Amino acid sequence: MYVSSWPGLTPDDLWRSRSEQPRMPYPLNTAHALSFYVARSGIYHLFRALGFNQGDIVLVPDYHSGNEVAAIRAAGTSIVYYPIRRNLEPDMDQLASLARLKPRAVYVIHYLGWPQPTRQIADLFRDSGSVVVEDCALSLLSETEGGPLGSFGDYSVFCLYKTLPVPNGGLLVQNREVLPPLTALELQRCPRASLAGRSVELLLEALRSRCDGVGKVLFDIKRGVGRTLRAVRVPQVPVGDIGWNPANVNIAMSDFCSSLMKGLDYEDIRRRRRENFLLLRKRLAGQVVMPREDLGEGVCPLFFPILVREKHEAAKALWNKGIGAVEFWNQGAAEASGDHRSDAHYLRTHLLELPIHQDVAPHQVHYIASQVERLRLERPQ
Repeated sequence: MYVSSWPGLTPDDLWRSRSEQPRMPYPLNTAHALSFYVARSGIYHLFRALGFNQGDIVLVPDYHSGNEVAAIRAAGTSIVYYPIRRNLEPDMDQLASLARLKPRAVYVIHYLGWPQPTRQIADLFRDSGSVVVEDCALSLLSETEGGPLGSFGDYSVFCLYKTLPVPNGGLLVQNREVLPPLTALELQRCPRASLAGRSVELLLEALRSRCDGVGKVLFDIKRGVGRTLRAVRVPQVPVGDIGWNPANVNIAMSDFCSSLMKGLDYEDIRRRRRENFLLLRKRLAGQVVMPREDLGEGVCPLFFPILVREKHEAAKALWNKGIGAVEFWNQGAAEASGDHRSDAHYLRTHLLELPIHQDVAPHQVHYIASQVERLRLERPQ
């Protein structure tokens, strides 16, 4: 059996994109959203448009991917890190103490669909006039306190392809002030080879999840074609990678993604993710340790997070069973990764994500649970 890490693209998705569908949810329905090929480009352009001066500070969580930090730093800012605890929530006492720095901006990351206390954070920095930026790259379709994540801060960013079956796409939303430099941006069309290559990958992921043998053969052929294209230097822009390439910051999301998103059933996506999470939590109750087991009413979980002693070895063992376990954020920015006693280091070392996206069927959830049970993954000390 094969369970993909990310949702695949099906012929039904392509067909529905051509038919009339209900209104799309936030942030897809907002007037002041700019679309980019990847979310980090939106982060870069936002901080450039905010016009930071020398000495202006941005507070950033010490648990991060590294892409957002590279984008913020490339825009000419100074970064100070605040700690994230093992339950994926910020240390509010430490944040309160950092208010004395009067930061120009506070960067808030909503992890794996679970909300951060954005309103409390905004209250801490109201007197200093700090801009609050919500990073919802991992939390599309999640809600809290009667509103969608991303709608509470001054600005927010989203990575669409982590939750939706689209080949690329990041959004930058301006909830408060609309910045003229962003309005004046002129973006380039994404390379056709990149769009075609990733779209085919998504189609093959969906096929392999339903028919592993045929899908694997076709996937291997596709990889061979990809190697050939790279060898002859056909322009391609990756998604889902870790790194910063300033040459790619002005590439737009493809029109194909916009068309696809018009046909998706967002309530069904949220419902399936939640059902898969709850089913896997029930199956693995008492057998795994989680950074948090709660699932608030508005949470749309990206993955099922577990804590394991040997993260890489556990991921490898699950992949050998056909389960696309994801090792998120093994490393962050060098200056934020030196304290091995920090909770951020603990999360990087031990947090492993299991797929529970909308393409995962109930029998696949049971298969994931059975393999985790058989492997008897050791808990972290």
